[in-house]
Amino acid sequence: MPDHETITAAIAGNVRGQRLHRGMTLDELAARSSVSRGMLVQVEQGRTNPSVNTLARIADALGITVARLVEVADTPPVRVVRPADVVTLWRGDKGGAARMLIGTDAPAILELWDWVLGPGEHHDGDAHPAGTREMLQVIEGELTLTVQGASHVVEEGGAILFAADRAHRYANNGEGSMRFVMVVSEPRDVPDQ
Repeated sequence: MPDHETITAAIAGNVRGQRLHRGMTLDELAARSSVSRGMLVQVEQGRTNPSVNTLARIADALGITVARLVEVADTPPVRVVRPADVVTLWRGDKGGAARMLIGTDAPAILELWDWVLGPGEHHDGDAHPAGTREMLQVIEGELTLTVQGASHVVEEGGAILFAADRAHRYANNGEGSMRFVMVVSEPRDVPDQ
């Protein structure tokens, strides 16, 4: 697995490279992403470890995936991700973790995630761009997914599809660990057209 410094450097280079490729200033990216200019400077200089939500806002503003922002190497036509290269983008206080397994760029933005939530643990997800959908399958335990104030329980072996263009929460209300895999599908036009 790439070390923290390698990932931070990759994020810095990828954010700056994607921003410059689109001819955007820091101020323009700040306005589009709702991430402060100061935070963007720190990200591009590799002086901070941005949160998943910050990375998601930057990626959305650039029209790419979070996977592209944390990618350490160029993407070949066929890409195999070794277990050691999977990036953990969130760690909970009770043993939870969100690992980005692999993702694609526009026009068909897809991300494959592996999530673990410890007993009583939850993660609040910001609203993604309009039209974004998430599909989850619970591998172990029971997931409580809340979207717009309505909670939905998904048992082990069950699956759920929902509109992720609104705030949502993944929660483990059980006494044991729970795990789910998730695919994020974000419709997007090619940003350079």
